[in-house]
Amino acid sequence: MLCPKCGTENDADARFCKKCGSMLEKTLTEEFSVAAKDLVSKIEDLIKDGNVTHIIIKNEQGKTLLELPATVFVVGAILAPWMAALGAIAALATKCKVVVERQAK
Repeated sequence: MLCPKCGTENDADARFCKKCGSMLEKTLTEEFSVAAKDLVSKIEDLIKDGNVTHIIIKNEQGKTLLELPATVFVVGAILAPWMAALGAIAALATKCKVVVERQAK
């Protein structure tokens, strides 16, 4: 298992990174395509789900345009500038890929 903070390879059953000490959580990753006009509402829906730890927005070629870390979802006031950035991306793109990381149960 790779540490999400430092990238160090750890044992599959490890709970903490052997290099930096960060807690290792098992995550599930989903990737799907979204029309740019639906991007903001889709991200809002994902955030409302509550178990999302990381969202990455990519263009059709796979280039990362925006990454939303879990801390953004916890503090709602920080979310407003990120949503404005999503709106700008939606205005420039036709389709986007959304990569969602969730905590495994």
